[in-house]
Amino acid sequence: MSKNSTIEHSGVVSEITEDAVIVDLMVQSACSACHAKSVCGVDSAQKSIEVRTTNKAFSIGEKVNVIMRESLGMKALFLGYILPFLFVVTALLILLETGSSEGLAGLVSLSVLIPYYITLYFFKDKIKREFNFDIEKI
Repeated sequence: MSKNSTIEHSGVVSEITEDAVIVDLMVQSACSACHAKSVCGVDSAQKSIEVRTTNKAFSIGEKVNVIMRESLGMKALFLGYILPFLFVVTALLILLETGSSEGLAGLVSLSVLIPYYITLYFFKDKIKREFNFDIEKI
């Protein structure tokens, strides 16, 4: 995996603000070609991404590519899934080893997520500055 690897998604410009362009992305599920997709709960979804830029060369309805460094995707995966999982498992193992009941250990270990996500919320502006997207016309 190269350090300069990027992830690209095509989308449509939906809004232009003073310092950002809002792009709507159509995210397709991995099973979009499945014959049973009409009865499945998994479906495509529309996501909006704010791309901070002062470039005013875009217009609403224009098709664009949104580009992100692959390393940022791994960082998002770590912050959103891996680190909280490690906190829950660690808390669960510690509580079980100290003699807590399984039910209480489960509840307390899940409650570890509350301060974690509150902390992420308070640092959301700092995190937002780290996750930069680029935009280019198609």
